[in-house]
Amino acid sequence: MLKENWKKLQNGSDIRGVALEGIEGEKVNLTPEIIKILGKSFAQWLSEKLSKSPSQLIISLGRDSRLSGENLLGTIATAISELGVTVYNFEMASTPAMFMSTIDTDLNCDGAIMLTASHLPFNRNGLKFFTKQGGLEKQDITNILEKAQENSFNYTKEKGNIINKNFMAKYADLFVKQIRQAVNHPRHFEEPLKELKIIVDAGNGAGGFFADKVLKPLGADITGSQFLEPDGTFPNHIPNPENPEAMASICEAVIKHKADFGIIFDTDVDRSAAVDSTGKELNRNRLIALISAIILQEHPQSTIVTDSITSEGLTKFIEQNLGGKHHRFKRGYKNVINEALRLNNEGIESWLAIETSGHAALKENYFLDDGAYLITKLLIELAKLKLMDKRLTELINSLEEPLESKEIRLTIKADNFKEYGNNIIEELTIFTNNQSDWQIVPNNYEGVRVSCPSEEEKGWFLLRLSLHDPVIPINIESNVQGGVEKIMARLFRFLESFSALEK
Repeated sequence: MLKENWKKLQNGSDIRGVALEGIEGEKVNLTPEIIKILGKSFAQWLSEKLSKSPSQLIISLGRDSRLSGENLLGTIATAISELGVTVYNFEMASTPAMFMSTIDTDLNCDGAIMLTASHLPFNRNGLKFFTKQGGLEKQDITNILEKAQENSFNYTKEKGNIINKNFMAKYADLFVKQIRQAVNHPRHFEEPLKELKIIVDAGNGAGGFFADKVLKPLGADITGSQFLEPDGTFPNHIPNPENPEAMASICEAVIKHKADFGIIFDTDVDRSAAVDSTGKELNRNRLIALISAIILQEHPQSTIVTDSITSEGLTKFIEQNLGGKHHRFKRGYKNVINEALRLNNEGIESWLAIETSGHAALKENYFLDDGAYLITKLLIELAKLKLMDKRLTELINSLEEPLESKEIRLTIKADNFKEYGNNIIEELTIFTNNQSDWQIVPNNYEGVRVSCPSEEEKGWFLLRLSLHDPVIPINIESNVQGGVEKIMARLFRFLESFSALEK
């Protein structure tokens, strides 16, 4: 059994912790010493998994722009090399690039580690692990932490080499070649984005490479791009496409510079969102609709797997307008990816798994959630439609969007929050079944999704239990003015009896 201090480091299929002082009440638990042990534990786990000695292994390392990243990367590189492992140090990199290093035929890495904590505050950091099969599963992380707790490793007389590699240039060039070939511009093959102004907002994370190493070689005008320089204090806004301030910033930049398109990445570039030429956000349901339209042109009737909080309008758009199938599943990017993999294994064709957070994984790209690959698909379509004097957003003209939407997060103060939360879900199911105008939506994999079809409400809500935290998120949408408030009022009257729920 894992001790509490090790267990706290697990965040689903990742490891995350506090790496720096600076926020009151948050004690550092991801120290250089802990990082050393975790690196060695992954190397030992990989050695056993592949039936290779550590001296036969090659492991690549990368980091985002976090303040603790450089020191921790150097620490983990040295620690792994002490077991005889050859280490490729990429320095600043994106999370998807780390996976790509395991399938790159020149590098042929056995495993990869990315130091990142995504969009979390500056004092956090973490580790994401990859093999040639993709990102590790939750149980794999538990096994690595068990090895770390044992802290028993076999050292070699000869240390493995630590070799610096500029893999990001090669990774970026893959997108350049993909866009050139897919657009096949009749006048500007080498520069198919020549007539487009495209703004990138990297949020001072690791995504600045996309402006200089992808868009510039393709001829795009990147004037107005912002926050491309890595800065782990994140001085301008949180690098998170779900953050309202971040989205407002890129929308404003697109309008100010009269750009054709705006791009925003999270810290480690596994998520992204976009902005159209009018400054309107292309995220959440709109982003899913857009990439679904592209995928279903290429692969008709494919199943699109999304998380549980997508709208009814999106379902109608995918199924009635595009001729696809919409399959809602549980929140969590690994959940939607694994569900798409399961469907494909059962003979149900699924080419896209995507969360409203901006995690998007395509079958054609190893089901890797890569924000830069998602944007690349959008840019190809943008350039193709430009040749026909059309706009990208014409693809989603028929998407019906709710008049109102709201997300509420309620904290559970009970000791056993999972048991308490599941009890709320059970009681809500009974309550809903006794309401004449509310119906439980079938085939729901998470919490309770309820349709509210009355003229006063015309919407739906989803109440679920957070994957890791003592929180009950509630998503509500309505197609009538004041509908969200009416649904919320009825729901909150039901929730009043749960005293450990903090509203």
